[in-house]
Amino acid sequence: MLVTGGGSGIGRAIARAFLEQGARVAVTGRHTAALRETVAEFPDDSTLVVEGDMAVRADVESAVTAVAEAWGALDTVVANAGLSEPGTIDELTDESWQRMRSINLDGLIYLARASVPWLRETRGSLTAISSVGGLGGDWRQVGYNATKGAVNTLVQSLALDLGRDGVRVNAIAPAFTATRQTQERLDDPVFWSALRDRLALDRPATPDDVARAALFLASPDAAYITGIILPVDGGTTASTGTPRPQAR
Repeated sequence: MLVTGGGSGIGRAIARAFLEQGARVAVTGRHTAALRETVAEFPDDSTLVVEGDMAVRADVESAVTAVAEAWGALDTVVANAGLSEPGTIDELTDESWQRMRSINLDGLIYLARASVPWLRETRGSLTAISSVGGLGGDWRQVGYNATKGAVNTLVQSLALDLGRDGVRVNAIAPAFTATRQTQERLDDPVFWSALRDRLALDRPATPDDVARAALFLASPDAAYITGIILPVDGGTTASTGTPRPQAR
């Protein structure tokens, strides 16, 4: 299998979850040292590190080719690489929009185009890590949410086109997830209080929460599931946005 953006956070958790289940896992991303940290605890014959930028078509194609050449097949792809740069429409620059679109959307298109021929051979699956931001709006996330909304409809269209080939395509839509990159915001009591009001389960997601969903969607247990956008969000999208009542 191949995991993009596998050097940290959700991507690292997904790669390790599959390795712990005995899968052979290739990780790709821009930072080789971080990728090597992801797979360091696992046997060399079960892992592959491929440096590459998922916004660059040639790098995406090279990553897929490297996996196919190393193991002779490719049965599972998890498209995790992503980028968020907050801002209103007045703050969204051409450069920021290009960066987010090139990784979040263009990179997924490159990845699907390169991997689908191999997934047809194995009747495999492609899972995109999207966001609840692709299911609705957020304050100061106009560019990011636009790309994730496009990811969701792309996934649904791919699922329709590839179903008869036995290829399943789904997306996972996490809500705010606790990672090294987001910890500073969680440490802000004002932000945490506001976020907590949106969380039925009273905690943010962890990368492992998302990894377990990815394991399920790639497994035989999900053999009749395709074209879904699966929120892993602690109940965030169950709410209309009304604040949590104060405890009595």
